[in-house]
Amino acid sequence: MNGDWLIRGRDGRLCAYAYAPGDDAIVCRTELAPGGPWSPPRTVGGDQRLHPALALDQGGDTYVHLVSWRPTVPGEAGLVHSTHFQSHLAALDWTPIGHPNKKGDRTGPPAVAVDAQGRAHVFVRNKGGGVSMRAQLEKGGWGPWRDLKGKGVRGELAAVAGESGLITLFAATADGLLRWRQEKPGETPVVDEKPRPATVRPDTLSALATSAERTTLFFTDDDGALCAWRGDEDPVRFLDAAGPGPVAAVRCRLDDVDCTLLAQRAHGGRVAFAAYPTELESAGAWWAESGPALPPGARVALAEDANGRVVAASCVPGDPDRMHLTRRKDEAGLALEAWRQVI
Repeated sequence: MNGDWLIRGRDGRLCAYAYAPGDDAIVCRTELAPGGPWSPPRTVGGDQRLHPALALDQGGDTYVHLVSWRPTVPGEAGLVHSTHFQSHLAALDWTPIGHPNKKGDRTGPPAVAVDAQGRAHVFVRNKGGGVSMRAQLEKGGWGPWRDLKGKGVRGELAAVAGESGLITLFAATADGLLRWRQEKPGETPVVDEKPRPATVRPDTLSALATSAERTTLFFTDDDGALCAWRGDEDPVRFLDAAGPGPVAAVRCRLDDVDCTLLAQRAHGGRVAFAAYPTELESAGAWWAESGPALPPGARVALAEDANGRVVAASCVPGDPDRMHLTRRKDEAGLALEAWRQVI
């Protein structure tokens, strides 16, 4: 699951995406009213069988773009795309968008980011170990696959649209970090001339737009430290990772301060939270654990609800009925309500 799987729709209702039992389809659950009960899981994108790989991103128009791999012929797969315009309605059927090498098996987990014009940009590792991209055209349809170069890419990619709508892509290699940036809307992202040396645990990348000009990449290094990198200087090690997977991150106001809130499944299974003033890792951050212990592989997501309150959710892949949720209380600090199972 690559991207924020808990989103707030245009009408203020929260929607959560998950793998169906068997991991061969995507389902979603939606609040029936803001802050109210939830719908049962329903299939997204029609009845095509999928591989367990999902990337998703929400554009400024609130539309959610989803990308996955589907089996085609034995030993081969192709990428598919769907758009969910309103979370309480049905999403579009999955549409094939091809393969970065024309044909073959899955090359890696995809990532997707939506620019200021509402165009989805799909990224995936190619057979040569670099990254390829295919983007929607402004007047409809898709442009060609483009080889963005790079080599030795491993694990999940992290793609995000900044506040300007320009897209930044990050990838990890055995030797460090690669970054691609758009210079102008609609242009092909260009990779930095030199990779940034770093030791990066694969599949721990997550990115967040943290100012009008900058995007922050979070990752865990080989020593177990959580690091933040904005591209201009070396990554900053500012906190020991609470657990093995990627962190969920959201910007929010805590006690009227612009803060970055992080959440991660801790090694012991509970959800750990840490917050600090946005882009001020030097201010320090500390983990505080909350909620019941989750099984290995459980994922955590953060969002803000219709009232601007932080919401945290956890889910177990392949078991959409095992979703738990908590909200921030209406008081100072980061006090949370008791976790409850969404039924």
